[in-house]
Amino acid sequence: MTTNYPILYSFRRCPYAMRARLALMVSNRVCELREVVLRDKPQEMLDVSPKGTVPILIDVDGRVLDESIDIMLWALEQHDPEKWLIPEQGTVAEMVALIAEFDGRFKYHLDRYKYPERYAGVEARVHRDEAAAYLEKLNAKLNATKYLYGNNVALADRAIAPFVRQFAHTDKNWFNEQPWYQLEAWLAAFTDSEIYASIMHKYPKWESGNAGVVFGRS
Repeated sequence: MTTNYPILYSFRRCPYAMRARLALMVSNRVCELREVVLRDKPQEMLDVSPKGTVPILIDVDGRVLDESIDIMLWALEQHDPEKWLIPEQGTVAEMVALIAEFDGRFKYHLDRYKYPERYAGVEARVHRDEAAAYLEKLNAKLNATKYLYGNNVALADRAIAPFVRQFAHTDKNWFNEQPWYQLEAWLAAFTDSEIYASIMHKYPKWESGNAGVVFGRS
């Protein structure tokens, strides 16, 4: 078993896990990635975080981080070569507040738009339109600068983009018809980026007793 690196329980398509992998990759934090299937969660993962959601990071000293933003900050506070925590405009606190807004109400509406069958009495279009109001806010910010807090990528861009991607893919034709030209360019820059490609490799399901995949830049 690999024991020299932190362990990351992850699921490739989960936006929360994606944002954690982005920060680990840019900060050059190598870890042992354990790809899980959420309908068949390994007991080892549940033992360290009973809530059973990804991502979960276990540091080499045994410390457990099971919130994606905490993992991002943990990685970037150690090494932040692209200055994601030093935005051209605004502060880390302002970025974290915007991220929390998207993790809260935007995600609430996104889930009911994307998976209406999981919720009783839900009309997907209503929640699509509610979520769209948050994207209009982003588009307005991007009218002034290339990224959300200036003309360089920062924490908020990488933390929010995976969720905007998920929204866009729910009905790509509808999304592409919206007058969100700056937002669409911002999202395309994310999905076309080298770092995005680097964190979206497919890995086999991790099995108990096996070593995970060495993930990150050494």
